[in-house]
Amino acid sequence: MELREFAETVLLQPDLDLKISVGDGDWTDESPGEALRVSEPERSACLQFALPRAAPAMPKFGGLHEPERRAIAHHIMANHELQALEAMAWTLLAFPDAPQEFRIGMANIMRDEQRHTRMHAERAAKLGVEFGSLPVNCYIWKKVQEFQSVLDYVAGLPLVFEGANLDHTLEFAQAFSNVGDERSAALMRVIHRDEIEHVRFGWEWMNRLAEENEEIWDVWTKHLHWPLRPLKAKGEQFQREARLAAGMSEEFVNQLENFRSEDE
Repeated sequence: MELREFAETVLLQPDLDLKISVGDGDWTDESPGEALRVSEPERSACLQFALPRAAPAMPKFGGLHEPERRAIAHHIMANHELQALEAMAWTLLAFPDAPQEFRIGMANIMRDEQRHTRMHAERAAKLGVEFGSLPVNCYIWKKVQEFQSVLDYVAGLPLVFEGANLDHTLEFAQAFSNVGDERSAALMRVIHRDEIEHVRFGWEWMNRLAEENEEIWDVWTKHLHWPLRPLKAKGEQFQREARLAAGMSEEFVNQLENFRSEDE
């Protein structure tokens, strides 16, 4: 499938089933077209972005013994995965001159995001909440609108949002397991393994696109748009080995692990 067609389908077609299933087969990138910055993805009526603070907050771990609270958590994470998918499609359209290897690599990651959206949506429904029955936020999507380069993208989405998810996925896996929901816990562990490869993709392209002799920490932080910052790239339980498995240097991991808000 041509990447331009794939990205346009994900962003400009409102049907959820199509968004999260399109793109089987091999990729071609023969007609990347002109740069296009889409201000908002087309979505079905039930998945339109809600007004600020209208969407439910992520349930606290202490309340996850209730199936409905676990369903809400999966509903929120399904929307996160859908936004990531749409953000990657936005990037394909906004930066048609990006290296073809980067573009095809990102399209492969988008297949994971489609699968993750399906997984969370199906689990939420099994627990009693259909995807789209609750308001959804647009936080990830709004941050993507500020990206002015491919380096901004890899700094922000793979290395902040997906980087933090190396921690959050296992935190949720443990929380679900603590209340006896091993199905949800297993789902989070699967996504954790995928996130390692997504972070690897961002790390490798950060290094490839950086100027010679630039410190990678400096490259990363220079391309972050507030409020994205190093503190946002980690959770409560820092998964050091996962970051090393993603190819990050020990020096970079040390800097991130030891980073505190007062350093900003």
